[in-house]
Amino acid sequence: MQSYTIGQAARLLGVSPDTARRWADAGRVATHRDQSGRRLIDGRDLAAFSIEVAQGGIGEEEGSYTSARNAFPGIVTAVTLGDVAAQVEIQAGPHRLVSLLTREAVEELGLEVGMQATARVKSTSVHIDRA
Repeated sequence: MQSYTIGQAARLLGVSPDTARRWADAGRVATHRDQSGRRLIDGRDLAAFSIEVAQGGIGEEEGSYTSARNAFPGIVTAVTLGDVAAQVEIQAGPHRLVSLLTREAVEELGLEVGMQATARVKSTSVHIDRA
């Protein structure tokens, strides 16, 4: 399972590293330390917490998360596979993006809950890039 540093988690949540650190210090999201002593957040824990943050409107006071060039970096929070089609949900800061794509595409990208991905939006289509 992929783990994220406090800084990476902050970027995915659309908040400052200080805010993410305060949330971890307060026990809002579980962390563990790697061999070099850095605090890490398990991908599944971060995915669940990102949904909580988005639903609760908890974020930085300065403003909302913004994207550049229609790219929404975030964390995969759900993958639903059908026989041919699939649905992937990404939480990018306060934004929840859902993409319908082929099962084959999801399998080729190796998408799973807790991993980092970027949703790219063009017109009415959402394209997913694996980070």
